[in-house]
Amino acid sequence: MGEMSSFQLGVIGALFLSVASSVSIVICNKALMSNLGFPFATTLTSWHLMVTFFSLHCAHRFNMFESKSIDMKTVILFGILNGVSIGLLNLSLGFNSIGFYQMTKLAIIPFTVLLETLFLKKQFSQKIKFSLFLLLVGVGIASVTDLQLNFVGTILSMLAIVTTCVGQILTNTIQKRLNVSSTQLLYQSAPFQAAVLFVSGPLVDQFLTKKNVFAYKYSSIVLAFIILSCLISVAVNFSTFMVIGKTSPVTYQVLGHLKTCLVLAFGYTLLHDPFTVRNIIGILVAIFGMGLYSYFCTQENKKKQSVDLSLGPQMKEKDSTPLIAVQDKESHEAKKSLV
Repeated sequence: MGEMSSFQLGVIGALFLSVASSVSIVICNKALMSNLGFPFATTLTSWHLMVTFFSLHCAHRFNMFESKSIDMKTVILFGILNGVSIGLLNLSLGFNSIGFYQMTKLAIIPFTVLLETLFLKKQFSQKIKFSLFLLLVGVGIASVTDLQLNFVGTILSMLAIVTTCVGQILTNTIQKRLNVSSTQLLYQSAPFQAAVLFVSGPLVDQFLTKKNVFAYKYSSIVLAFIILSCLISVAVNFSTFMVIGKTSPVTYQVLGHLKTCLVLAFGYTLLHDPFTVRNIIGILVAIFGMGLYSYFCTQENKKKQSVDLSLGPQMKEKDSTPLIAVQDKESHEAKKSLV
């Protein structure tokens, strides 16, 4: 019971850190890009990842966490995949309208559910599906404005959805099967994600904005906001891996849409963005759907725990064996299955 209580506190802490840091960085970046005229989103993301890696490296040197080696091929492919997904999302925004980009982000949840059902044999109850449907409807009402389709933008959006879903599912799978923490996985993969975006970011940004990040005149206030954004990104990246590792990719996406609603609300309150009755209705429907999702997940977890307790210690140990590779041979096989 003590371990379960500690795990629940860890989940709550991860969720709170993820929401607080994500909303903070969105507001900071919006001020940086909209008010201060720094539009280089992909390059900024590469700086975020580099600062995250150096922060974790310093923490490791001070023995704040123990590094755990992961098969290099797995780490490289995982890092490249996540870096490519970020680049594709930015390209999708550049080639599509804001409304279609929001639809792309909404499509990540059902596609993740589909992938986990087909390849991981994970079951989602009708109640969970209904709550996710309500959430998507609410976020769609609140955030989707116009839908303008074009061939290149549609292809980029489809690729962004696939790479994002696969990357998030792998984040959860690697942590559980190889028994590594979110910090250990982020420490191993962040350099490769940063490298992909550091090379491609200036090209992508110049293609989208027609401006060169290296020719930009950096004022002191712009530098201050860039540094603040990079510092907040450490918490964002860390909490992202933590939430996906402790819960699931679907839960993380649900949390992401809560952040969207909060950003809309804070944007109206702090930045005086336009806000309509449609935004309010959409946010309320989305929050209601998220509340139902949380309630149904809690009820199903309680039922699962009661079943596990009734099966006895031996059965629980047997059931948990495939998830965590304890022996070296099992760990090696798990690593091969991921790459």
